[in-house]
Amino acid sequence: MTTLGEDLPPPDPDFRHPTPPELVAALRDDAPLRAQWDGLTDIGRNDYICWMTSPKTDATRAKRFERLKEEVTDGKRRPCCFPGCPHRLASARGYG
Repeated sequence: MTTLGEDLPPPDPDFRHPTPPELVAALRDDAPLRAQWDGLTDIGRNDYICWMTSPKTDATRAKRFERLKEEVTDGKRRPCCFPGCPHRLASARGYG
C-alpha cells in the first residue's frame, strides 16, 4: 500500500493547491461559508483543499467536500486529524 506523499516532488513550504471548481461555486453561492473561508489563513485553506481533493475515490472526495462546508461554516480552522499538506510539509508525507 502506498501512502500519500511517496510519489510527490520535494516539499515546498510555499506550495498552494488551486481551488477546485466545486468549492469556487460553493463559496460563490453560500455567504456564511464564504465569510468563514475568507477568515482562514492561506495555509488553513490549502490544508482543507488538499484534504478534500486527496482521496482516491469520488465518494470519499464528495464526503470530504460536504464535511469541509460544514466544518468551515461552523468555524473550524483546519481539517481534524490531518497532519497538513504533504506537498508543503515533509512531516506529512506518511499520511494516508
